[in-house]
Amino acid sequence: MSSPDMLRYLNIPLAYGPATMPAVGFGTLIPDPVKARRAIRIALDTGFRHLDCAERYGNEEVVGEVIAEAIAAGVLNREDLFVTTKLWNNNHRPERVGPALDASLRRLQLAGVDCYLVHTPFAFPAGDEQHPRDVQGNTIYDTGVTLEETWRAMEALVDSGKARSIGLSDITLARLKEIVATARIMPAVVQVEAHPYLPEWEMLEFCRRHGIVLLAFAPLGHAMEPRLTQDPVIESLARQIGKTPAQVALAWAAQRGTAFLTTSTSADHIAENFAISLLPPEAMSAMREDIAISIRFNSVVETGVPGFIPRHA
Repeated sequence: MSSPDMLRYLNIPLAYGPATMPAVGFGTLIPDPVKARRAIRIALDTGFRHLDCAERYGNEEVVGEVIAEAIAAGVLNREDLFVTTKLWNNNHRPERVGPALDASLRRLQLAGVDCYLVHTPFAFPAGDEQHPRDVQGNTIYDTGVTLEETWRAMEALVDSGKARSIGLSDITLARLKEIVATARIMPAVVQVEAHPYLPEWEMLEFCRRHGIVLLAFAPLGHAMEPRLTQDPVIESLARQIGKTPAQVALAWAAQRGTAFLTTSTSADHIAENFAISLLPPEAMSAMREDIAISIRFNSVVETGVPGFIPRHA
């Protein structure tokens, strides 16, 4: 890394799968297809080379079209781009895992993905209903399949070459340890909510010991209250170093060894989120020691139902 501004181009080594993953990623959870198309193209033009997708987001076709257009226009080559997508909860039965990825690949117009994640460790009944509910409105779970069985089917996707690496999302440390203990092909990536109000230090240390990249979603707190970007410690640091509070929080994420995802439909915010620079050591210390708030914004680790995805998006 030759200059502080090179932090935005940081690539994190992967112990399993592709050689590296860009630390700075763009999340594609944008329900409006017109806004999604525009935002993803702006992100690629800005310099983002890591796109995070999911079947459950309902817009893989849009992502695929933007990727194909960007490659055709010479904005990037396929090998320059790291694409992640995810297996949704209704496809946890082993016989459904491969076809689910095949369907995602058709929508994305890709021969393979760089990483395929189990979206949550909770299985829903096999079928077309993505959020099955009983008459009382409670989520219905499939207790006839284990995460370990699903993981073995995920490993077969690496064997086939359709997924260069595999991983887990929205998982607790305890469940991650169970998979690591039995896996033939180790998780390369674990995607969890992580930010200065939920630093997940224990999860990060476990991932470091096992060569797993921790990929943080909601690194800015998803604009929920209390507003992370209005935290007095972060605001003070931003003033001292001439950056925005968002840039301080995102630089902290990359500098401590995690990758992160941001999502925006604003060209200005997309540019802001990419333009991160190295923080001085005293700022890194203040981020760890002086922030007093501790909160989780998304209860998906307890329910398997992501709180940030509109149910009927």
